[in-house]
Amino acid sequence: MPVEEVYVGIGSNVGDSIVIVSEAINHLCQLPKTELIRQSSPYCSEAVSDIPQGDYVNAMVLLKTSLEPLELLLELQSIEEAFYRQRDPALKWAPRTLDLDIILFGSRSYDDSHLTIPHPELQNRLFVLQPMYEISGDFYITGLGSLQYLIDNAPQIEIDRI
Repeated sequence: MPVEEVYVGIGSNVGDSIVIVSEAINHLCQLPKTELIRQSSPYCSEAVSDIPQGDYVNAMVLLKTSLEPLELLLELQSIEEAFYRQRDPALKWAPRTLDLDIILFGSRSYDDSHLTIPHPELQNRLFVLQPMYEISGDFYITGLGSLQYLIDNAPQIEIDRI
């Protein structure tokens, strides 16, 4: 199996979110066939939702893995469940204890009913783009443009490095 570089976004706005994000990163370090390469600082950002809720703590990690995309997705969902993540399809952007999203998986594109790569909201999420830029600098994302271009053109929200 080839080894791929994978960006995983982390978010939490229920409970002690700084601790939850830190513990989630520790869990990511334990994934099979996976190595943590870099992690961003935590960031505080306003929620992007029409549901009233508190601010999020977000971070980004860069992993190297030989897991396939759906295998990694299942591992991430298992970590979310360990943090009592509740899923309600009617409440897509509801508050959550932990959200782990595959943002990029090497240069792969993937799209099925369970997973879309690159993440379909990547270009609209400053809370994903800023931490990604922190750990990797500017680079080109096929079909979207440079990371700096995406940051410059993303909807602006309140976001601060913690």
